[in-house]
Amino acid sequence: MSGSQRYIGAAERRTRLGVGQRLAGPSRARTPEEVADSLVALHGSDPASVFLAVGARLSDASETVARLERALYEDRSLVRMHGMRHTVFVFPTALVPVVHASTGVAVAARERASLIKDMAGAGAPDARWLAEVEASALAALALRGEATAAELARDEPRLKEQFVYAAGKSYEGTHTVSSRLLRVLGAEGRVVRGRPLGSWTSTQFRWAPAPPAAERPVAEAQAELTGGWLAACGPATEADLKWWTGWKVSDVRAALKAVGAVPVSVDEGTAYVLPGAAEPVGPAAPWAALLPALDPTAMGWRQRDWYCPEELRPALFDRSGNIGPTVWWDGRIVGGWAQRPDGDIAWRLLDTAGAGREAREAIGAEASRLRDWVGATRVTPRFRTPLERELAAP
Repeated sequence: MSGSQRYIGAAERRTRLGVGQRLAGPSRARTPEEVADSLVALHGSDPASVFLAVGARLSDASETVARLERALYEDRSLVRMHGMRHTVFVFPTALVPVVHASTGVAVAARERASLIKDMAGAGAPDARWLAEVEASALAALALRGEATAAELARDEPRLKEQFVYAAGKSYEGTHTVSSRLLRVLGAEGRVVRGRPLGSWTSTQFRWAPAPPAAERPVAEAQAELTGGWLAACGPATEADLKWWTGWKVSDVRAALKAVGAVPVSVDEGTAYVLPGAAEPVGPAAPWAALLPALDPTAMGWRQRDWYCPEELRPALFDRSGNIGPTVWWDGRIVGGWAQRPDGDIAWRLLDTAGAGREAREAIGAEASRLRDWVGATRVTPRFRTPLERELAAP
């Protein structure tokens, strides 16, 4: 660790988190687009989490659902698509070509090769047949504008074809061509998820043609994505960026170099900030937040000790590493929350150090704020965690 590198301690990192992640009171955003622009990506594997994450960061959360639905499905200023680590995120539409070039191309190539291999292994039709079905399905989707997989299968019946993959193995299963092909086309940036069939908590989506996007050089796109991520998450380590993007170490280092990232020292070792962002940041007023499962802040870094103590994780994470709903106080996770069947927001502190009367009152106010705007809707995380299950029980 170089002696010339400025040391940024955990307390200052938590102050930076509150501002960069739009969670500190004065930093809250006015619109869903401002939230997405600041955070780069909103984790979209659980549809409800996108709305809850945005609502937690708006200065006025009362019309979160209507405003976010308008951005996603009418204005198309935000788009839900596959991104880093082949995970579904919500991005600003202007970022689509950057995400596709920086992460999607490589993932898509693997997904297409895997589909063709699985179909061949099951004795299903060949790649030429698949190309015909694909062209037909995309043409049908263009005519419809939006469609479910079932609706597309009525237009192109070959999408209903099934094949068995991993025959004879413990994870043997049956896939339809539609489910796998639409996944591949999503990774390739040719289709995106449209309006769900149900409410904003629904996991059943229509599909829509992807917005037109100019091709970008991979290295240039990786640098741009890294710059946006560092603005929201710096200081952060190489390991953090590699985990968040799913890139190779060589790509991570090249992108950090391309944006002129400045090395600083943190408790985990060497981390990086954007040029001009290494200057000290003074203390700010404490803040509270109730963030949803898979929130982009809770999932923003691989190395989390500075905001999520190790001893809290068994209660807050599932066995696959998905984080559940969390309670934050002044830049660190101090507990968890859940919605009960009657709509009440139940929460519990797991780390009471420094969370006195002021913290409890602020957290209680955030719980009331959340209940008010969620209203009659009931939200159950897609990936449930031990504390969430316990708090959600009647």
